[in-house]
Amino acid sequence: QSCPATRPDMLNVHLVPHSHDDVGWLKTVDQYYYGVRNQDQHAGVQYILDSVVAQLAAVPSRRFIYAEVAFLARWWQQQDEATRRLVRELVQEGRLEFVGGGWCMSDEATTHYGAALEQLALGRRFLRRQFGACGTPRVAWQIDPFGHARDLAATFAQVGHPKTPSPASPDLPPVPGGREVTLLSPGILPNVYNPPAGLCWDQLCTDPPVVDGDGPERNVDSVVTSFLQAAARQAQQYRTNHILMTMGSDFHYENAHLWFKNLDKLIAHANARQANGSRVHALYSTPSCYLRELHRANLTWPLKTDDFFPYSDGPHQFWTGFFSSRPALKRYERLSSGFLQICSQLEALAGPSVRDGPYGPGDSSVLREAVAVAQHHDAVAGTERQHVANDYARQLAKGWDSCQVLVANALSLLGGTKGPFVFCNALNISVCPLSEITPQFSVILYNPLARGVAWPVRLPVRGTSYAVTDPQGQPVASQVVPVSAVTRRLRGGAGGAPGELLFQAWAPPLGFSTFGVKQLSPWGPWDPPKRPSGYSEPQIENEHLRVLFDPITGHLREIQNLAKGFSLPVFQSFFWYNASAGDALCPQASGAYIFRPNASAPIPVAKRAATRLLKTELVQELHQNFSAWCSQVLRLRPGQPYLELEWTVGPIPVSDGLGKEVISRFETPLRTAGRFYTDSNGRQVLERRRDYRPTWNLSQTEPVAGNYYPVNTRIFIKDQKVQLTVLTDRSQGGSSILDGSLELMVHRRLLNDDNRGVTEPLNEPGNDGHGLVVRGQHLVLLDTVVASADQHRPRAQEMVTPPYVVLAPSPGPHLRQFSGLRRALPPRLHLLTAELRGAGTLLLRLEHLFERGESHNGSQPVTVDLTTLFSAFTITSVREMALGGDVPLDDVSRLLWRTATGTPKPRPVPRRDPRCVRREPMEIRTFLASVRYR
Repeated sequence: QSCPATRPDMLNVHLVPHSHDDVGWLKTVDQYYYGVRNQDQHAGVQYILDSVVAQLAAVPSRRFIYAEVAFLARWWQQQDEATRRLVRELVQEGRLEFVGGGWCMSDEATTHYGAALEQLALGRRFLRRQFGACGTPRVAWQIDPFGHARDLAATFAQVGHPKTPSPASPDLPPVPGGREVTLLSPGILPNVYNPPAGLCWDQLCTDPPVVDGDGPERNVDSVVTSFLQAAARQAQQYRTNHILMTMGSDFHYENAHLWFKNLDKLIAHANARQANGSRVHALYSTPSCYLRELHRANLTWPLKTDDFFPYSDGPHQFWTGFFSSRPALKRYERLSSGFLQICSQLEALAGPSVRDGPYGPGDSSVLREAVAVAQHHDAVAGTERQHVANDYARQLAKGWDSCQVLVANALSLLGGTKGPFVFCNALNISVCPLSEITPQFSVILYNPLARGVAWPVRLPVRGTSYAVTDPQGQPVASQVVPVSAVTRRLRGGAGGAPGELLFQAWAPPLGFSTFGVKQLSPWGPWDPPKRPSGYSEPQIENEHLRVLFDPITGHLREIQNLAKGFSLPVFQSFFWYNASAGDALCPQASGAYIFRPNASAPIPVAKRAATRLLKTELVQELHQNFSAWCSQVLRLRPGQPYLELEWTVGPIPVSDGLGKEVISRFETPLRTAGRFYTDSNGRQVLERRRDYRPTWNLSQTEPVAGNYYPVNTRIFIKDQKVQLTVLTDRSQGGSSILDGSLELMVHRRLLNDDNRGVTEPLNEPGNDGHGLVVRGQHLVLLDTVVASADQHRPRAQEMVTPPYVVLAPSPGPHLRQFSGLRRALPPRLHLLTAELRGAGTLLLRLEHLFERGESHNGSQPVTVDLTTLFSAFTITSVREMALGGDVPLDDVSRLLWRTATGTPKPRPVPRRDPRCVRREPMEIRTFLASVRYR
């Protein structure tokens, strides 16, 4: 009802005033908000919002849209009640419209669907709470991410748009096969998200204002003519008599009076020409009003079911480098997202009292907001300046501090102890002061998954033997192995433990187990196990796999699946692409955004690797040392149906003046016909074909970079029978450049800027200033095609939300084992969210992990009784919500769009019994539950 009137007999030009406010990029979030360091970029978001509100209030016809809730929420806290009332009035009247609704405008290539949903829900919850139904966004607004993902399209389609008197929600119909997909934009805008040439009236612009006086500076006639010509050109590419022009850009409207006064004049003078025969009608508008008109046109729309990757803005300019840029930050973001779920779960299981417990005040909100900010398309993407990346890490660390206090409070309450808890944040480089200096301590393993897990614990110690006991006091097999030379070099003076204690722990679903550790003997000479005699080549094995290595080169040679009785030759090693600095063909260089190697064949880091074999009852490892800056450990443990590759890369040497992009490549004889498979934001799996795009004819100009795709959690190749899958611990770029091969980019160090705005080479200094060292993990699964999903689906979820180790110098919790569930959920079902929403209220999301048809058993529907699932509280009432958690499902309204397959009929929302909640493949269902704690 708030949409301005349009003219059915004319070309309607919807002018959409907006400001694209990056939540960090060239400046930090704080610097952008307050307007600090304007010599780097002139931008002060607080002034933008001040100015826009004042100018909207001055003239009722004006409109403005805003997306970045992280800035809006900060600004809102600083406003007096009179300003808040004014803003609520503007929102109620549709003059200020919120779009997207996320805490930030998230990246789409490198974000995991769980974290992307969390940030979207966080922003939408704020808008709903402060502005009601009119503040709830009706459109997705992803104008700056570097490509679009299919799974995030599905997320936007399902977050829920409130019912309104007029149909204004732009969702498209579901795709057959059980996947919700919506187009992210109605078309390609001709000026990215900027105004047409000559029509930019911000203080950051240089275009002259509209001069409509009679003096010598009068230009209104030429300005209007330029506008009408731009509208006519744009209209030629569109199917209806409605087009949209974005009137704004990065951090515009700090002095909103400039923009609005000139837009007022443009609209008035352009529409005055109708009296002389012009068929153009200009109006202030919003994306939801524009899409309403498209829907009214009742046309048949094309439906795109793949994604928009890789993005390119020129023949040698593929934006595929950012899939791997800043690998340490990408890992920290993934770890932080997983720890947020642990923090949130324990807050929900223990109740509101844990926010102010025996260890002080702590809650999940600090980390929740930091993780939300990290989803920004210049944050986890790795396309920010170095000092901004440092600030993102600072925000995450602050969130960890708050959540660790809450976790200690929750363990104290649930476990019945007031003894101290210790968090070891540097276990990846074998540093933990408590386990190194204390002869007796407890290990608490918390499991955030809704099924029981077994998990290897590895702690730095100074003794040579230890006694480990489980929650029932029974002995657990353990062993001490020496810390590797690579790890000793990495940790420097941060730790000095010569050995690592290994044992296999386990924990119940949504719960913890406590293990006792007692030193039996101090550190002494350690006799490493000798290589078993009778083998002509080094190998490691367990009951599931046997892994063979070339005795001359030290490379991986073959993987044997012992349970299924087949093997596959697999070669794996590290290579680097020489980053282009620009050439005669094209000046484009590799940089934070763009991947452009100067040749298609990568250079091996080394032709041979020095190896060391470690075989004990608890682990078998082959250590490979390729160079002073590249090494790897290949590891098998008893019961482990996958091969673990722990790689350490850096500092990448650049003294030769060459930027380097380092990959881990796997080569096999599988006949893959140019096909490989990658995940979409960690959820759906898409088939990729080398040198091919599903919806247009591709003329490939970059045979490597043009075939790279984002890999959030997995990439695999297969033939008719066998599948090789590699799981990742962070987002990386990946591809299959040769048939039977796959590769993942693990690290990049570049010496040139790629001229996309950062004006800084991607040359991370690391802690010591000599270059960043990155350690990570790949899990390799070899199985039959029909059985592979049963392995990679639950295993990938373990990597995203892994169990968490907490230490206690005392005996630890009196309750040695706790589960928040009465029964484990099947592996195909995952508790995505358990979040405290207030005293006695929880938000719960349950999801089906499998796609339809990918597993005989895993793809079957699952039914759960929600009311009897949890042990920590009793659910007294349940209301099903849309995916965002802010709109009740039965209040959701959606537009139905006609496609080539017809117009879908509205699907009634059935009355659903919480005692019988059924989930279909890939379905996420969201509930707001009232609970009573026991």
